[in-house]
Amino acid sequence: MSLTTPIPRPVAPARAKRAARWRVLRTALQRPSGLVGLILAILMVMIGVLAPIIAPASPEATDFGALLQPPSFAHLFGTDELGRDQLSRVMYGIGASVQIGLLSVLLAALVGVPLGLIAGYYPKLDSPIARFLDVMLAFPNLILAVGLAAILGPSATNAMIALAVGGIPGFARVIRGEVFRLRGLDFVQSAVAAGAGDGRVLFRHILPNASSALLVQITVSIPHAVLGEAALSFLGLGIRPPAPSLGTMLSNAQPFLQTGPWMAVFPGLTIILITLAFNLFGDAMRDALDPKGRRR
Repeated sequence: MSLTTPIPRPVAPARAKRAARWRVLRTALQRPSGLVGLILAILMVMIGVLAPIIAPASPEATDFGALLQPPSFAHLFGTDELGRDQLSRVMYGIGASVQIGLLSVLLAALVGVPLGLIAGYYPKLDSPIARFLDVMLAFPNLILAVGLAAILGPSATNAMIALAVGGIPGFARVIRGEVFRLRGLDFVQSAVAAGAGDGRVLFRHILPNASSALLVQITVSIPHAVLGEAALSFLGLGIRPPAPSLGTMLSNAQPFLQTGPWMAVFPGLTIILITLAFNLFGDAMRDALDPKGRRR
């Protein structure tokens, strides 16, 4: 009678993964900039989500008796050339910008993460995928988005797709680097020795342990996507009028900068606040994940 020694199955470090993620978030929020950024980001998202409830007027309602009215108690942000309430349009514009920004980042992650996993885990596929990503990175994100949006045509959906394509290389490179770091560790090798398939190793053991880096990439990508949406809408390649968009509002304000400067000031300040909020929180998350990188 022969005795066989069973191959030890890897112990899933679920508790360690959760602890690491919470540690990164807790460290980020201990920084004043990270806490302020998160509060501002949540505030902006809530304004966008609740705009249909809290906005004082319909964003498309015109009042030809109140054209180009300066800020007042009746219209806190003033009115535009058609008498539309600017505060309502800014609130709805926040919702549109944040929605397109979040969806484009999610779409970029859905494509970029699998690319990064494949490139990092299969050496034979790493070189062609890396070259493909390098070619995409040769084009600035905004230039690539403008070109794609011009080809696809102006719409919110096409703007989202164009922005997502530009964000794919960032996610792929981050996850690829995490796979390189993790694939030689004991718990991954134990999973392979226990007979786990490639899919199980990648999605059960490697990807969850790369979640902190993925979360950081998401937070730093959102402000770029919001700025990109505003730029596309400003150029007439994003959300189409009369639907409110911060970029479209800035574009419409150009002929009225002297007679109605508030038409540009409030949408511009809102874009700055949104990008500042997510940048502050994203930078704090990145520094919490890689404190050595911050010191460098």
